[in-house]
Amino acid sequence: QVQLVESGGGLVQAGGSLRLSCAASGRTVSRDTMGWFRQAPGKEREFVAHITWSDSTYYADSVKGRFTISRDNAKNTVYLQMNSLKPEDTAVYYCAARKVYTTQYDSWGQGTQVTVSS
Repeated sequence: QVQLVESGGGLVQAGGSLRLSCAASGRTVSRDTMGWFRQAPGKEREFVAHITWSDSTYYADSVKGRFTISRDNAKNTVYLQMNSLKPEDTAVYYCAARKVYTTQYDSWGQGTQVTVSS
């Protein structure tokens, strides 16, 4: 099973930017779909974005045009560039891996906190 470690979270003012990283170890994730999810206090975890092995991307409507997901297969790492941050983006952000030809994310990181102040 792959191990995923997120980093790059922190406190930022509204309108600011952060870049999250998700470093994978244990096996290559170059063929996986990699996703970012987030969970705000008192809310359910929600999908943010994913990137497939062929670099196709998909975003939740709430982040479209502001967030960009990318991957560096040489580093076995996935990124989430977050721009124009809003207070409602405050959440714990998790990355997850989904093996090719499967429908479930089966590996999850421990999360990184993002707090956006108004």
